[in-house]
Amino acid sequence: MNLTVDYPWVLFALVLSFLPLFNNGVSHSRYPSIDIIPADTFSIFFSALIKVIAMAAITCLVLALAGLNRGKQSQERIGYGAHIVLLLDRSKSMDYTYAGKAPDGSEESKASAAKRLLIDFINKRQHDRIGVAGYSTSPLFFMPLTENKQAALAAVSATDLPALAYTNISKGLTMGLSFFQQQSSQTGSRIILMVSDGAAVVDPESEATIRRWAKQLNIRLYWIFMRSENSPGLYEKPEDPRDDNAGAMPERYLHLFFTSLGIPYKAYQAENPDAVQQAINDINKLENMPLHYVEKIPKQDLSTQCYLLATFFISLLLAFKLAEARP
Repeated sequence: MNLTVDYPWVLFALVLSFLPLFNNGVSHSRYPSIDIIPADTFSIFFSALIKVIAMAAITCLVLALAGLNRGKQSQERIGYGAHIVLLLDRSKSMDYTYAGKAPDGSEESKASAAKRLLIDFINKRQHDRIGVAGYSTSPLFFMPLTENKQAALAAVSATDLPALAYTNISKGLTMGLSFFQQQSSQTGSRIILMVSDGAAVVDPESEATIRRWAKQLNIRLYWIFMRSENSPGLYEKPEDPRDDNAGAMPERYLHLFFTSLGIPYKAYQAENPDAVQQAINDINKLENMPLHYVEKIPKQDLSTQCYLLATFFISLLLAFKLAEARP
């Protein structure tokens, strides 16, 4: 049960629970002699019952005041799914539609479309452990890997707030990979699902870190590229060779970088919300391996239950007292 208390010193008051043994609370009347009266088994039992109820009432009150709770626990779980980090682009361009315009009500922004589809994705993944991170000017921490679906849904729901200006994808990827560090050896795939509408140059220091961690942590990488209208794609080569560089075509070169990592990687070039939905459906089918993990159960306060039990026992004692026959 792993029961603990917040204020252990209050438990010294438990000695008060022995007081009913010395007095059952029943009124006494003087008689010359009761030796000739036969023993009343029911009365003896009822007197003992009153003492036990009084002791229980005092015990419950003391435990409630001591802050009785069920401490943090861990429980092994087995299911089918994956360990997934949702890495979301929070640059300013995500607040625009696929046409590169501010939403006017007739078409949703790319951030809103991503949020809606990812919420549906999480709801369909019953046994995954999901973490949420983002990146813009700096990496954004939303939620560590957790089996708590409501927490993951809340984190994704918060990602369509007004975005920031720039795209620092290097720091974002590094943070996403760090979610899997110092995790115990676990079954199931380790996935980073990156959703963005653009890219940026990966600096050399971050590139070395990403290459090393991606291999060490056995990562699978999926990139849903929400391509805006008339923007360069992942597979297009420029007509002028002088434009074939990471500065001019960051999406193409980021795709090439991911391809060179030597890990399972797949890119989806989605040009509308339906294409994003198709990519998510594809990932949903691919990543459904046996999953073994340890679920952490938070501390549960039991003082309210103790107060309710004490109230019940005191109510019984009060009823017994009111039913007492008086000479």
